[in-house]
Amino acid sequence: MSDHQLPSGAGKVAEDYPEVWDAFQALGKRCAESGPLDARTRRLVKLALAVGTGSEGAVHSHVRRGLREGIEPEALRQVALLAIPTLGLPASVAALTWIDDIPEG
Repeated sequence: MSDHQLPSGAGKVAEDYPEVWDAFQALGKRCAESGPLDARTRRLVKLALAVGTGSEGAVHSHVRRGLREGIEPEALRQVALLAIPTLGLPASVAALTWIDDIPEG
């Protein structure tokens, strides 16, 4: 488990099923190491995927981590703006509000 507290749902899975959580963490690590994308790009892609699935919790998580990793807030917001042509304005506006829910440091 990481040094940062997990959201309640994920934390419960990690606590109740540590072997599943460990396997999940290992899979994520292997996926991250499987290609040439750098850490910043991977974080922005993960944020885009969270926006695309409409997962407010995942958007919050990737924004928090992105800010901790030094990604500037405007880059995070641009991900939501890039969603307009594909997902539509309402989805993009929702993502922008979720991004802005997280204090900038």
